[in-house]
Amino acid sequence: GWGALIIGVIIFALILVGLSFYLFLMIKEVRLNQRQANFVDSVTHELKSPIASLKLYLETLEMRPVTEDQRGKFYRVMDQELDRLDHLITQLLEVGRIDAIGDQSDPEDILVESMLRRCGGTACAHHKRDESETVTYDVQPAILHARPLVTETIFRNLMDNAIKYAGEPPKVEVSVRVTDRGRVITRIADNGAGVPPELRKRIFGMFFRGGSELTRRQKGTGLGLYIVSALVRQMKGRISVHDRPGQSGSIFEVDLPGRRGE
Repeated sequence: GWGALIIGVIIFALILVGLSFYLFLMIKEVRLNQRQANFVDSVTHELKSPIASLKLYLETLEMRPVTEDQRGKFYRVMDQELDRLDHLITQLLEVGRIDAIGDQSDPEDILVESMLRRCGGTACAHHKRDESETVTYDVQPAILHARPLVTETIFRNLMDNAIKYAGEPPKVEVSVRVTDRGRVITRIADNGAGVPPELRKRIFGMFFRGGSELTRRQKGTGLGLYIVSALVRQMKGRISVHDRPGQSGSIFEVDLPGRRGE
């Protein structure tokens, strides 16, 4: 009798473990499907909006005469919408070829400060912000030995993300420190609402975006931080996100192998 009871308890325990594991897989699958649905919704919106805007302005130019000032304004808006499309398509292509990004070039010594300033200037131009009023730099001389396209993809996405989710007006602080262990620590801080602790690991997953596509204010696809995380791992680095001590906003910290500059 005792033998049968022990065997029954073991079988029951195995069944519970199996059910728990199955439930875990089901919850994971539901969350992935939800992220994929949000991704499809966001990409559809991001593609249709600029296309509809371009079509409207082209039809207006064809149907009725406009003044030179109006024509110039239409052209500027159309150029902005094309930039928006180009940015989206670039992100989608980068996800499809993460392992091949930068393979056409060999690793070289990269001056961190000049690379960060290029990325900051590009991000400010994309969001129509004055770089001198938006981004401040506190950078120790540092050098990364890496492929330029990979490092610029990482920090372009992080700078773009910092400005996008910053407060109004956006303020971004960039700092770089070199440790005695041969690591280059880059911190990009913004004055936005911050990232809740429960989302700090999930935001680096593919397709993840907090909230619903119906209520979200910021545009995007949920791919930028996934691309960043994957490329940082390729470079044998680490990325994490933290609160700003005593202030609102987030700090994205990238830890990469490197050395001091001159």
